[in-house]
Amino acid sequence: MPAKQQPATGGDPSSGEATRAGRPSDGLRERVRHGLRTRAWRLRLYGLLAVQAGIAAALAWFVGYQFLDNPTPVLAPTTAVGIVAASMGSRLRRTIELLVGVVLGLAVGDTLMPFFGIGAWQTGVVVVLAIIVAVLLKGGGSLLTQAGGTAVLIATLEPPVRDLSVPRFVDAAVGGLIGLAVGLLVVPIHPQRTVQRLAEPVLDPAVVALHDLAAALRRRDLGEAQRGLDALRTLSPRLTALDEGLDAAQEVVRLAPLRWRERPSLAFYTEAVRHLERSLNSCRSIARRLTKALRDDEPISAEFPAAIDLLATSVQTLRCAIRGREEPREARRQILTAVELIGKAQGEGDPTRPHTHRLGYSGMIAAGEFRTAAHDLLIASGLDADRAAELVRQTADPDDWG
Repeated sequence: MPAKQQPATGGDPSSGEATRAGRPSDGLRERVRHGLRTRAWRLRLYGLLAVQAGIAAALAWFVGYQFLDNPTPVLAPTTAVGIVAASMGSRLRRTIELLVGVVLGLAVGDTLMPFFGIGAWQTGVVVVLAIIVAVLLKGGGSLLTQAGGTAVLIATLEPPVRDLSVPRFVDAAVGGLIGLAVGLLVVPIHPQRTVQRLAEPVLDPAVVALHDLAAALRRRDLGEAQRGLDALRTLSPRLTALDEGLDAAQEVVRLAPLRWRERPSLAFYTEAVRHLERSLNSCRSIARRLTKALRDDEPISAEFPAAIDLLATSVQTLRCAIRGREEPREARRQILTAVELIGKAQGEGDPTRPHTHRLGYSGMIAAGEFRTAAHDLLIASGLDADRAAELVRQTADPDDWG
């Protein structure tokens, strides 16, 4: 079992002034290291997008200038970059929204600017009307943004000439198609590598938060338990980014010929990540219930924090097995051992006091959530849902399952 990560405490309070004086510098160094690691991770994740955007912008400008006879092809590279930037999600849907937004911005701008002229209030009016039309068409965020942005370009950069609508739309459409082609055909993202990098800032903090929660339960430290719960709650935006990355990866292996051979492996990887996400949602519910148990001074048996530690360890073990494409037998053993500990945690309490239990009301609910988390982790390890449920049922106390 890997060593459990604990939050830095800065040393023993009785270790003297020198140790206390060193704490601020230690914290500063840790923050600097964390900042550098975060920036390195973002560079690995989004570096290819920068290359894609540069290539798409250059190609779109070249095509617009050379083949569309546009001396200032502004919309082509702008739309191309917008399409590439939409790669962490459903690119085809966003491509359509961007192009429709361009059409709206062009239509409103070219219709009104010949009558109103160019100026501050005219620009504001054109943008308001373009976005209102997009809203009436029930457009999403990309459509609204592109409609408003295009209206600004028409109102400020282009002369108010009515008969340029079609050339401008062609300019934008060509840019959108070039951005789509670069992102899917020329330099597509590596699906599994992208998902792995998006999973890092989700799984690593979640494992640390679970270990911290287990330590808080052993000490009955309500403040530390609340911090563990807060840490799990802050993962929601990262889970959203991971979901978008999964969508982008699936789109790439479906449409990019260079990535077709990765369809089977990505299908398994996607299923595993989806159930890991569900397990983390259950872990958040566990942390919320156990924090309430501490607040209400409910009993919590020693097996519960041990089970949480083991479940957190199993997440890392499973992650390594999936990366190495190995059979995750050890991860399954750890998960089922954790379920067994939960069964013991729900056993009878003090034998001298009838009808007492080792868990209170919130603790019993947390135990049920724990089994749900374990079930999802077993599915993530490659088992089907029925087999995973059977293993959890057999491992847990039969009395708890009726």
